[in-house]
Amino acid sequence: MTTSSTAAQATARVSARVSAVTPSATLAIDAKAKQLRAAGADVVGFGAGEPDFPTPPEIVEAAVAACRDPRNHHYTPTAGLPELREAIAAKTARDSGYTAAASQVLVTNGGKHAVYTTFATLLDPGDEVLVPAPYWTTYPEPIRLAGGVPVVVETSESAGFKATVDQLEAAATSRTKVLLFVSPSNPTGAVYPRQQIEAIGRLAAERGWWVVADEIYEHLVYGGHEHHSMPVVVPEIADRCVVLNGVAKTYAMTGWRVGWMIGPADVVAAAANLQSHLTSNVNNVAQRAALAAVSGDLSAVARMRAAFDHRRRTMHRMLNEIEGVSCFEPEGAFYCFPSFRRVLGRDLRGRRPATTLELAAQVLEEASVAFVPGEAFGAPGYARFSYALSEDDLVRGISRIGDLFADLKD
Repeated sequence: MTTSSTAAQATARVSARVSAVTPSATLAIDAKAKQLRAAGADVVGFGAGEPDFPTPPEIVEAAVAACRDPRNHHYTPTAGLPELREAIAAKTARDSGYTAAASQVLVTNGGKHAVYTTFATLLDPGDEVLVPAPYWTTYPEPIRLAGGVPVVVETSESAGFKATVDQLEAAATSRTKVLLFVSPSNPTGAVYPRQQIEAIGRLAAERGWWVVADEIYEHLVYGGHEHHSMPVVVPEIADRCVVLNGVAKTYAMTGWRVGWMIGPADVVAAAANLQSHLTSNVNNVAQRAALAAVSGDLSAVARMRAAFDHRRRTMHRMLNEIEGVSCFEPEGAFYCFPSFRRVLGRDLRGRRPATTLELAAQVLEEASVAFVPGEAFGAPGYARFSYALSEDDLVRGISRIGDLFADLKD
């Protein structure tokens, strides 16, 4: 057997569709940091996008009680526990003013599953999706897996990493079907003001686009900025809008894996049919925990937000004090997105990193600090730093980078 035929046979073991999926850079960085820590290294990791707080105790207790209830030991409706769907609809009306029926809610296995299911339900091969960049590293993959084409719309730091109507119009074609809209943004922390949301929503309505609005960070906004839900600001898009959300970020429940999509009843019914063949119902104990979360008050969220806000200001200040680094002030979520463009190509202890990928590798090796390079988000020259970690670790990690960059030479 020839080398080429052997290679072809090996390649054929995995479908071309799945082989083309890019690994999650954020999970890869986090896994590398954990691996080094397990080996005894003192690594500070800024990679993972998850709160460092425990899930509030009342939510945990609801899960404990659910484990003992035989009702939760069996299959339940694919679309979610009826009482959870009702509670999600009520929570959404309470928190953002968006009114939807329980029949418009599909409970999914986390936020990523909601993203995948939504694009699988909406897209046909060749349909284009406008994806403002920087974007969360996962978004392009489910679009491609559904046969769609992600069309990247580059934003600028000078515009606050927010896409404009003119940019979206210029990127659109006759094949544009969906606009992906994310505010607050992962990875930049940008929060769109109401006026800009209204202008973009009216453009989508005029063009007949679907809008997929990811609102997972809705409660994590700072400094006078406010979250606005697009179908509330522009009600005429509601029949062509899917809102994504979940318990992960707001209630420190990343590991519980409960998300949801809210959309027109026919789209949600089709998505539930797809889910019936993929996963059946979401874990019942996790659903009961989510029910306690969304039915409760937001006091725990307020405490976490206050801590994130303090860390946000600390990290933003410290990054801007480092030689060659500049950082946009994040308005929401829990990430800073500094620029390292004035560092790249310069001498750093005998090396000249040309990309943020190379820079991230050197910083991990020489300073034991892990961050996600901007290439993962469609933004070379930048990097994402999560401030969802203790303030002591935050200060220690950023200080290490500052010490390393003190050796920069031209």
